[in-house]
Amino acid sequence: MKRSLFIAAALLLSGNVWAACTGSGAYQHCYDTQTGNSYNVQRYGNTTQMQGSNGNTGSSWSQRSTTIGNTTYHSGTASNGNSWNGSSTQVGKFKSYQGVDSSGKPYSGSCYGLNCK
Repeated sequence: MKRSLFIAAALLLSGNVWAACTGSGAYQHCYDTQTGNSYNVQRYGNTTQMQGSNGNTGSSWSQRSTTIGNTTYHSGTASNGNSWNGSSTQVGKFKSYQGVDSSGKPYSGSCYGLNCK
């Protein structure tokens, strides 16, 4: 589960989920009828904060992302209750990322161009 919350945030931003969202750009509440996931997204300044839960399973999670310059710092709590953190830096079409996942395992990598997600 290296970057599952990164992926969740990316899906939320890309619109590739089946969630119905209400609210403004600063605050949204979304509910995904296919998974039962419900989450709130708050955006203020250079920070995005998300809190989610699933009424079917009782699980919950959170993520906070802050961008400073060309680097975004991510941290959160996964549905298993464990913390995780990481950062990603983009310069032009090159992106590098590193962090520690919710299992305590470090990860890192980089990509260039269209293969970056």
